[in-house]
Amino acid sequence: MKDKNDQVPYDTKRMTRRRCLIAAWVSLLLLVLLFIIILILALTVFKPKPPRIQLLSVTVDGVAPRVSLPLVQVQLNLTLDLELLVDNQNHASFKRGQGNSLLLYKSNQVGEADILPGLTPAMRSSQLACRLRLEVDELASNLTSLISDVLGGELVMETQTSIPGRISFLGIFRKHMVAKSDCQLTIAIPDMTIRKQTCKHKTWL
Repeated sequence: MKDKNDQVPYDTKRMTRRRCLIAAWVSLLLLVLLFIIILILALTVFKPKPPRIQLLSVTVDGVAPRVSLPLVQVQLNLTLDLELLVDNQNHASFKRGQGNSLLLYKSNQVGEADILPGLTPAMRSSQLACRLRLEVDELASNLTSLISDVLGGELVMETQTSIPGRISFLGIFRKHMVAKSDCQLTIAIPDMTIRKQTCKHKTWL
């Protein structure tokens, strides 16, 4: 008795194999095209853009500092309320981790505040509030400079804000970033207002 496979014409077998081979090549070609399209989108439309931190406003809260004589003492109660803007120009959300903001005087840290994590939607911005309280004890090493600035009617301080985060496209392409903003603030005394504000923004990828 002959095997059933022997009853199938040779041309039919060859046609079947050819169709399978064509189907395999077409599937492979479609996968390659899909990969190329995703790669092009990732490098153009979905290319990660660094989010930016912008200092919208600063409000000074507290009593104007006073210098007591004959014993040289400085009474200082100062809090800075910062209004920050996180601008995300990506076609994907920016998932923010916990950030922080530092208050510095003469390059020495004199205050610190945490910034809660959150999410800035795609092509949107988020406003964040940060309250920096001056730690008077940390000013002991710069007491002479502080007295000079108070008597001169002007106090120059710096803020350094850092917010880490991640942008993810299609769950495949992930990019970790750290948005930073460094500002120099000139506080008028005894008005306790911001006389001058200079900021620099940058992002670490």
